[in-house]
Amino acid sequence: MPDRLMKINAYTTFDLLDGEAKGHGWTDEALAVLNATAPRENPDHVSLELELDNTDLENVPAHVDRVTLSAEQARTLAAELEKHAARVEAAEDDE
Repeated sequence: MPDRLMKINAYTTFDLLDGEAKGHGWTDEALAVLNATAPRENPDHVSLELELDNTDLENVPAHVDRVTLSAEQARTLAAELEKHAARVEAAEDDE
């Protein structure tokens, strides 16, 4: 992904995921980077950042979406991800 706004390195949570940006009447598909981090010193939140490869976007300028979560919110998200991952795995096992 040229012209990245996020710093990508060996510690990045996920790189090269399938991403999608949707608006009224349009959809752009692009490779994406998703990263979860917390400040190194005095961590007081978890940040979840998503960047789509802007070379594949027609309707959105280069940007990063960021959500700041409390520790409790991050745990709630983690629990939801675990629940849905289990459903996906169970469906795959049924095939």
